[in-house]
Amino acid sequence: MSIMKPSLLGCLINRREVIEKFNPVRHASSNSTPMQVGNGNFAFGVDVTGLQTFLPYAALSSWGWHNFSLPLTPGQTSPDDFTGLNWWTHGRLVNYDQPNPAENDISNWLIMNPQRINLAQIGFSFGGNGDSTTENDLSDILQTLDLYSGTIASRFTVYGEAVSVNTYGDPDSDTVAVQVESQLLSNGNLAIFIDFPYPDVNKFDAPFVGVLNASATLHTTRLQESQQKAQIIHEIGNNTYVASIQWEQQGSISGPLNDTHRYLLRPKLGGSKLDFTVNFSPTPERTTYSLNSIAVSSAKWWEGYWQTGGFVDLTATDQDDAIELQRRIILSQYNLAVNEAGRDSPQESGLVNNGWYGKFHMEMVLWHLSHWARWGKWSLLDRTLPGLYERFLPTSKQRAQDQGYSGARWGKMSDPTGRSAPGEINSLLIWQQPHPFYFAEMEYQAFPNKRTLEKWDVILTETAEFMTSFAWWNTSTSVYDLGPPIYVVSENTAPNATINPTFELAYWRFGLDIAMLWKQRQNLPFPASWLHVAQNLAPLPIFNETYAVYEGIPDMWVNPTTYQDHPAMTGIYGLLPATPGFNLTIMRNTATKIASIWNFPYSYGWDFPMLAMSSARLGDIEQAVGYLLNENFQFDDIGMPVGGTRVPTPYFPGASSMLMAIAMLAGGWEGSPGPKWPEGWVVEVEGFEIAL
Repeated sequence: MSIMKPSLLGCLINRREVIEKFNPVRHASSNSTPMQVGNGNFAFGVDVTGLQTFLPYAALSSWGWHNFSLPLTPGQTSPDDFTGLNWWTHGRLVNYDQPNPAENDISNWLIMNPQRINLAQIGFSFGGNGDSTTENDLSDILQTLDLYSGTIASRFTVYGEAVSVNTYGDPDSDTVAVQVESQLLSNGNLAIFIDFPYPDVNKFDAPFVGVLNASATLHTTRLQESQQKAQIIHEIGNNTYVASIQWEQQGSISGPLNDTHRYLLRPKLGGSKLDFTVNFSPTPERTTYSLNSIAVSSAKWWEGYWQTGGFVDLTATDQDDAIELQRRIILSQYNLAVNEAGRDSPQESGLVNNGWYGKFHMEMVLWHLSHWARWGKWSLLDRTLPGLYERFLPTSKQRAQDQGYSGARWGKMSDPTGRSAPGEINSLLIWQQPHPFYFAEMEYQAFPNKRTLEKWDVILTETAEFMTSFAWWNTSTSVYDLGPPIYVVSENTAPNATINPTFELAYWRFGLDIAMLWKQRQNLPFPASWLHVAQNLAPLPIFNETYAVYEGIPDMWVNPTTYQDHPAMTGIYGLLPATPGFNLTIMRNTATKIASIWNFPYSYGWDFPMLAMSSARLGDIEQAVGYLLNENFQFDDIGMPVGGTRVPTPYFPGASSMLMAIAMLAGGWEGSPGPKWPEGWVVEVEGFEIAL
């Protein structure tokens, strides 16, 4: 059964009933992932107590970043002292942002700074000032995440008394709200501590972020305004932010305690209930936050989230695979709304922990954010795009100009300013360039109007200008080449030997075709160079009747180290529709070869959804679903995608790309409308539009 209705009023599926079947439950803390509340720009992760009592999970935000001091090395005391490296590129020297051995200190500083910071650890103190209590001292543990209202309910018994905790996140601010009920509050044997970690210089800071008890390296000051409100100003070097704490019953706050940066909130003796909120902000916050208002706002926001856009119900299918896929779909929708719906493109671990010093990757913007469009969650996508590209446009144009190109060259490993961290891969990767065309065209398909065209026009124009000037006219072959030097999607080939990669060529053609179409829709001319490059790009490279990673790659399908990373070749007919020069027979051969010999245990994240999308376009729906349930593509008990041995857990591109693949199965694509599910599955879908 297929139902296609986009709005709350048109919903025929009992969405709440389906969602609540998959509320995750824990009876012990996880050592790798927390349950979370949050809003896309702020997230608060908890252990089994509903706070961060035993495990210092993070409170991360979009704005919370920190710079360590610049190096003191003579000649390397400013970012302007960094000069990068020159590479020969088609007969001329081009400067790339790569670590310079002669500028080691400033190079490393630019890679490591800024880092996203853990704003605070908030937990229970047992026995007044704290004791040696561990999770092993707890019994009757039950923690449930109510997905429909965004509430974490935690229940446990300690020292013979029950403790009940409800944890909420404010949808409109960086605020966590907590309600605690226990007789332990009445006799002073239960209090709330607030501690402030110091940033750590780790490329991957997971599962926890920051260093506690670093008393000699940071400074905090408390300002108490009344009996029921306090502000703690946290200073780390030149960075300052404020934790504003409000509590609704009588109580007091003290600290810092015992030469630490820990503060203690104690309720007045005799009461068995404590409601409090903690707001984090770069400057002092004057707004009053109440637990009840946040709980109500949270429930209202989450109901609106669940009841709009696309939805898939597989629960009538009496197969374990279908139920597991449904679980992943539901839990991914919650986790991505908490972690990946903010002002900036998300980092790979969202707001759970830090990878790559907390920076995000511009090539991953597509995987992180495209699902919002496919599922009709446009208000969430609008938080990030096209604003991110607009903010980064000046630095991207400067990057292209400095290298002798036109237009805008988008970076890779980025911080919120648009600065791309130095690195060989960072500076030579190119597949992020056509992403704006993908996003713009999805939006135009949904909103084909003048506003959409004007919204994206400057970004697309500058992107097309770079892509045109980057392509190099090869007088020997009379085609435009991509590279060398370049890194391809898999990031594991020799950049000076890599030329005309399959996925990048197809994506270049897709982008330039959209660029010209965009101008035609506005009755505007476009440069003849756009058309000349598009029509004369090098052909997609073929090796033994299959698509190769790049032109002339040695030992294709023989030496695994040369190709078995991300199987990007499948993206040319899966993520992308067919582009000029595409051969369906060659694509089928490639898919068969990958299915038979690929090193899937080495694959991770978005590899499997990308393979699933290609299988779907090729008409093999069983294979598509099989990839989404591959034994090497794992999601944990709360739906966070497991990173495996190569990247930290969670690795959210796995979840977001999985939702893209599900949207293709639910809505189909141009020329082949959905839904498309394995034979025998009983499925209801609503709210999806067809893919490109």
